[in-house]
Amino acid sequence: MEALRMISIAFGSLPAQAVAVAAQLGVVDHLAGGPRTAAELARATGTHAASLYRLLRALATMEVLAEDAEGRFSSTPLGDTLRSDAPGSVRAAVIMAGDPTFTRACGEMAHSVRTGAPAFDHVFGAPFFDYLSTHPEAGTIFNQGMANFSAVENPAIAAAYDFPPGARVVDVGGGRGGFLAEVLKAHPGVRGVLYDLPEVVRDATYLTPLADRCEVLAGDFFSSVPGGADVYVVKRILHDWADDVCIRILKTLRGAMGAGGRVLAIDAVIAPAGQPDMNKVSDLVIMVVAPGRERTEREFARLYGAAGFRLTRVIPTASALSIVEGVAAA
Repeated sequence: MEALRMISIAFGSLPAQAVAVAAQLGVVDHLAGGPRTAAELARATGTHAASLYRLLRALATMEVLAEDAEGRFSSTPLGDTLRSDAPGSVRAAVIMAGDPTFTRACGEMAHSVRTGAPAFDHVFGAPFFDYLSTHPEAGTIFNQGMANFSAVENPAIAAAYDFPPGARVVDVGGGRGGFLAEVLKAHPGVRGVLYDLPEVVRDATYLTPLADRCEVLAGDFFSSVPGGADVYVVKRILHDWADDVCIRILKTLRGAMGAGGRVLAIDAVIAPAGQPDMNKVSDLVIMVVAPGRERTEREFARLYGAAGFRLTRVIPTASALSIVEGVAAA
């Protein structure tokens, strides 16, 4: 049985690619009106009917779809998460996971293990974020996928932290403002600042209904951040970078805040040695695409100490991420 289990793990890329292809084709969107045959779906998606049927029956085996006795396919509650307009849809995140920017780099994981360097650079000839900046299609897939991740997790994270009434909160590298919008909705007394690159914040549509309580500022957090805020948030930022770069980012935040200022790093926090933790598996994606890593509480404490902060607590959330709170040291 252990041999069969190992073979199942080894071929795990097959179901991953199957759901990614289904997401790319919009299969579940085409099932919104009811069951359809493979031939009907092939016409709707512009695909080869016999090959599409083989994909659909595999998805039915995985309980993403259901197949009836007449060979018609319908969606399931699991499959509905791939429907574009469904609450809690993860279609964009699944498309991102199946994109070659990730799958080709993961296929060269051995390079990272042997050298300690991101396999992505080896495969694509450039660091991950540099590559995305020169390949707009890949950049769009990544940005949409990460926005999808955020939409699923943001409400739970925003509710897990007691932001001080009247606080000014700067979301550093906050993308289009999805997380900051959830913070402002969950904490009516808080004012916010979204801070990211100009080409990113110009699409800060999440904050439009909250414009009276927030600012949108453009800049590069490697060189400066808005000053004088009470709380600085870095969500899914530090895990992309090596320790020296993280310390540099954190020192920039420390220099911008006053006495008693706080930093909230929102990232996965790896469980101690010997404790199973799926974040230890997802960390492999970081290993192959970026110079960073998911970190333990002790590793966060070292980063904070080197940048002039004291780690005060780690707050779990109803997501894969935790809130690592630091206070400006005296």
